Amino acid sequence: MITRRFPLYAALLFLSLAVSSPGAQNAAAPGAGRSDCNHECLRDVVTQYLQALIAHKPGALPVSATVRFTEDTVEMKLGEGLWKNASRLRPYRQDILDVRQGVAGAHVVLEEGTSPVMLVLRLKVVNKKITEIETMVVRSQAEGMIFDVDKLQTASDAMAIALQPSQRNSREEAIAIAERYPAGLKAGSFVNVDVPFASDAYRLENGRLMAGRGCTFIPGCENIKTQRIPTLSEITYRLAAVDEDLGIVWLRQDFGRGSTTAGKSLVVWEAFKVYGGQIHAVEAFMEVMPPGAGSGWE
Repeated sequence: MITRRFPLYAALLFLSLAVSSPGAQNAAAPGAGRSDCNHECLRDVVTQYLQALIAHKPGALPVSATVRFTEDTVEMKLGEGLWKNASRLRPYRQDILDVRQGVAGAHVVLEEGTSPVMLVLRLKVVNKKITEIETMVVRSQAEGMIFDVDKLQTASDAMAIALQPSQRNSREEAIAIAERYPAGLKAGSFVNVDVPFASDAYRLENGRLMAGRGCTFIPGCENIKTQRIPTLSEITYRLAAVDEDLGIVWLRQDFGRGSTTAGKSLVVWEAFKVYGGQIHAVEAFMEVMPPGAGSGWE
C-alpha cells in the first residue's frame, strides 16, 4: 500500500480517480424503482430537458407535481440557476440510461452566454414524468480544478461501443467490478486490490487525459493500474445509474475533507465502461464543493 504523502499539485489532480463507500446504504440511487420508460424514451427525456433549458422554458417539461430540483446540491425552484442564462448546446453529450431504475443521466457541454459549461444531469422518470432533477454545473478551472472543456467535442467512441451478449456482464457483476475501483482508492493501490483494468483502459477528468495510453501528466500515468495514487480515507459514493445496454456504471462520489485546497471536497460523477469482466474506460465530470455538504439526495 502506498502511504507517503503526495505533492499537493499531484494530489489535487489524482484525487479525481475514484471513491469508496463506508456502507451499503450508499449503494442505491435515490428514488429507486422499475421504469415504464425504455432506453429511447429515457434518451428523449434528456433531450427534452436540454431543449427546455436552452429555451428557458421549464414549463415545457413533463414533470410531476412534486418534482425536486437541485443544482450543486442546493434545492431550487425549477427555472433558477443555469436555467436563467443557458444559451447553446455544444456537441458533447454522454448519456447513461438506466431502464430498470428509470434514471436518465448525462454529461453535457453547453454554453452560458458565450462561456462553456460542463453539466451533469440526473433525471428520475416515473410514469413518463420527471420526479427528480439533480444537476452539477462546472463553469471554470477554479470550480473544477481541471477544465479542459474544449477537448470535449463529442462523446468518446469507447463509451459508445455496442456490446455483444457474450461481452456483457450482469448488472450485479458490472457494479461489483466498478466498485473495485473505489476500493483501490481507499487502499491507495489499484494493484493491491487488483482492480480489473483492460490493457487499453484510460481515465478522463473534466476533459483531460489523466491515465492510459498517451498520458503525459506524470511518469507512469500511461498504466492506469500501476500509476501512483493517493489514499482516500474519507471518500463516499452512491450508485447513480447502470446503463445495461452500454455497460456503463455511474457513481456520484464525494472525496471528503482535505481532498482539495482550503479543505474543500471534490465531488466526482464518474462513468465506468465495464464489459468482459474488465474496466475499459473511466470518464469523470468533477467540481470542488464544501466538505460534508451531502448531495441533497441521500
